[in-house]
Amino acid sequence: MCRVVHLKQAVLAKNDFAAQALRTGLAARGTTVVNLLSSPGSGKTALLERELGLARERGVPVAALTADLATENDADRLARSRVPVKQVLTDGLCHLEAGMLARHLDGWLPEDTRLLFVENVGNLVCPATYDLGESLRIVLASVTEGEDKPLKYPTAFGLAQLVVVTKTDIADAVEFDEAAFRENVQQVNPGVEVLLTSARTGEGVGALLDRALAAGDGEPVHVPVMAGQQPTHHHHHDHDCAADDPHPTEHAHDAHHAHDAPPAHDAHHASQDRRPSAAAPAATR
Repeated sequence: MCRVVHLKQAVLAKNDFAAQALRTGLAARGTTVVNLLSSPGSGKTALLERELGLARERGVPVAALTADLATENDADRLARSRVPVKQVLTDGLCHLEAGMLARHLDGWLPEDTRLLFVENVGNLVCPATYDLGESLRIVLASVTEGEDKPLKYPTAFGLAQLVVVTKTDIADAVEFDEAAFRENVQQVNPGVEVLLTSARTGEGVGALLDRALAAGDGEPVHVPVMAGQQPTHHHHHDHDCAADDPHPTEHAHDAHHAHDAPPAHDAHHASQDRRPSAAAPAATR
């Protein structure tokens, strides 16, 4: 085994420990975490805005934390739902980690929060192997991304507990093959539910909220086959040495980016708390 593999396993083991502690702590106060993963431009922000607005209408205490490499655009959009929103800027880091998430929640997350939606960095590679203490992991893909997306990113889709297709209002225009997509999803994650949604038309809006509430109430969620393939972690890793790893130092950067301590930029600009505003949501896809 190469040193890179050992280091990656150590980093992930530490993250898994932090994730379980976060999951236990939040569950004790009645908060369920939902981890949203997708490529950039999938439409997850637009869909999440609709879900947050619906939760507010139903009287469900929710909050959202959104992570990006730069800009606070997503937090500004989500704040239109008039629920507590926080932006985390990673300054180039390609994913969130459990310890990082815990630091940003400390002192910010309202005590009565029933659901916390975490909009991960737009990326289907790095975030896929990091548990954030979630009770429900959702992977989203738009109809414009191609039916073979699950085959290209088997770890992300293979560990999903729910798969969501977005932008279905333009499915015909882009000739999206729903049957082929579903078949490819089942190849990497047999039995996982696939939901169709459109933030523009309202198709499927509320389904994420319903599934998240059910998970929080203890209803069993899908257990991916891939989740049980590794004895050390519930995540899947298929890199045996640096030569096989397209990002050999990807997970060795915690020493350089100070993952073990709050990033230096946290105190200055990495997080912005968006308090509920009176602005009405805009119609977006």
